[in-house]
Amino acid sequence: MLDSNVVLDVLLNRPAFVQNSAEILRVASEEIQEFITASAITDIYYIARKELRGSLQAKALIRNLLQIVHVAAVSEVDIWAALESDWKDFEDSVQNTVAEHQRFDYIITRNPSDFKDSNLPVLTPQEFANRFIAK
Repeated sequence: MLDSNVVLDVLLNRPAFVQNSAEILRVASEEIQEFITASAITDIYYIARKELRGSLQAKALIRNLLQIVHVAAVSEVDIWAALESDWKDFEDSVQNTVAEHQRFDYIITRNPSDFKDSNLPVLTPQEFANRFIAK
């Protein structure tokens, strides 16, 4: 599962982070099934709309994104589990809960410390690229 920050790095072309994150999205369309949570879509749209100063551009980015990644549903059970967790960040807790409930293999994030309590392996985009993407 991809954390929102990985997707935003590519969509907003953030120079310090875009290279490895873009490589991950490239292989998503070719070799590896990658997911983002349904709740992350709204977060990504909101941030993209603010930074790009327009909803049409943000919607176009979301449409393009949906051609590459799959969307993992967020259930009421996921929300309750996230609320009952001891995680400080609710958004991260929701993403982690969905990833665990759907038995994803990894969480890919630029901020591994945000998922330090996850039961899943957590990798940075660079770690994922180094481990799974042939150069």
